[in-house]
Amino acid sequence: MTALSKLKLANPEAIAALPEKVLQFGEGNFLRGFVDWMIHKLNEQNLFNGRVAVVQPIAQGLTPMLNEQDGLYTLLLRGIQNGQIVEEKDIISSISRGINPYEDFAAYLGLAENPELRFVISNTTEAGIAYSAEDRYDDAPPATFPGKLTVLLHKRFTAFNGAADKGLVIIPCELIDRNGDNLKKIVLRLAEEWNLGSDFAGWINNHNFFLNTLVDRIVTGYPRDEIAALTEKLGYEDKLLNTAEIFHLWVIEGDKRFAEELPFHKVGLDVIWTDDMAPYRTRKVRILNGAHTMTVLAAYLYGLDTVKECMDDELIRSFMEKGIYNEVIPTLDLPESELKAFAAAVTERFANPFIRHYLLSISLNSTSKFKTRVLPSILEYVNRKGELPKVLSFSLAALLAFYRGTELKDNTLIGKRPAGNEYQISDDLPVLQLFASLWSKYDGSREAAGALVEEVLSHTEMWGQNLNEVAGFTALVSDYLHSILTNGAAAALKDVI
Repeated sequence: MTALSKLKLANPEAIAALPEKVLQFGEGNFLRGFVDWMIHKLNEQNLFNGRVAVVQPIAQGLTPMLNEQDGLYTLLLRGIQNGQIVEEKDIISSISRGINPYEDFAAYLGLAENPELRFVISNTTEAGIAYSAEDRYDDAPPATFPGKLTVLLHKRFTAFNGAADKGLVIIPCELIDRNGDNLKKIVLRLAEEWNLGSDFAGWINNHNFFLNTLVDRIVTGYPRDEIAALTEKLGYEDKLLNTAEIFHLWVIEGDKRFAEELPFHKVGLDVIWTDDMAPYRTRKVRILNGAHTMTVLAAYLYGLDTVKECMDDELIRSFMEKGIYNEVIPTLDLPESELKAFAAAVTERFANPFIRHYLLSISLNSTSKFKTRVLPSILEYVNRKGELPKVLSFSLAALLAFYRGTELKDNTLIGKRPAGNEYQISDDLPVLQLFASLWSKYDGSREAAGALVEEVLSHTEMWGQNLNEVAGFTALVSDYLHSILTNGAAAALKDVI
């Protein structure tokens, strides 16, 4: 079988001659299936004409394999688009090389002296943007991503004598709120602690741009279970073969002039440059994440195991779509057409036959997820409509029913499906202890269900407020919970929709 690196691509000399304009911290599946794919698309149309130097953020990683394949890898995009199953294949050529700063720190620092360098991209996990008092300027390299970045920026400041036009545009993709702002704070803190001078701090503040972002694409990575069949189909071996869904969204909060330097819109990519990303974050949390949280626990009690099964089941799909379109969208402030288009894309993503997303995996820490993803929609719906949303209220009752258990084992609560099989409920231990105590007192009566709901809703540390104070909410959730427990999830769901 031919190796990918042996294939002859069109214009390899022209590709190799492109300057390194992007420094990327992270060589993992996500960035290769998201940002590097986007830059590849720009290069295909001669709209960027630059490549990506990838820095391995930790000591162990994929750099040797990446260099062995000359930075090349295959990306398979698979999913449902406009109701049709779509599969696309690209050999991505946007990466120039991989650098391991733990083995070749000089090569890493050399990137700072490249006059063509313009952008820094990162995805170093949610824990990657963090301050460490252990970092030192003279470490080779500092342990943290902010430490490595601060050293590189100072080397660049020194190499170009603080030139204004040599500042960088830094676009982190880590999944934390205000990721750019947080990264900048740490860089400036390290610069002060390391005594790098006020001129350097001024250069950081005035000529480098730390942008906040929101990223969205499921990148399923190396298809281990399918690799033999895919290798046969491709006709070559690719050790870095990557897979992802069709859907993608990148919201970048920053000066829109940068959109002309990274003209993703010219190749039809869903990249939004905005002055305020908050509405887009809220849209994602309330519709995408909220749809998961409002649906999966009821669906699991109903007898389903995966998100795809939810979309194939008429009752569960109707429940989810009624919740999204009738109860969540009316609480949001973006144009209704945009919200409905996003919601339609969400349900297509959930129906993707190439992704097996288990409901029990999504159920982890459901109480905190409900507080951030669903409860705000309930409260805003009441505020705007003067009545309670039925689907969203039912979803809380389903959560309480899902958390039914009295036995704690290995810091999990043991629940039992109507069919009899046990499942593990994972959440913070005090939450599990509360539910175990309350369910041990339940005697099957409507009054006992009401007392349990009233007690749970009173816990302000769980919900941020006493939810019994929301008019009619306790009674409605109690009715729904009693219905689930006495009539079963299917009958209870039918009454709601």
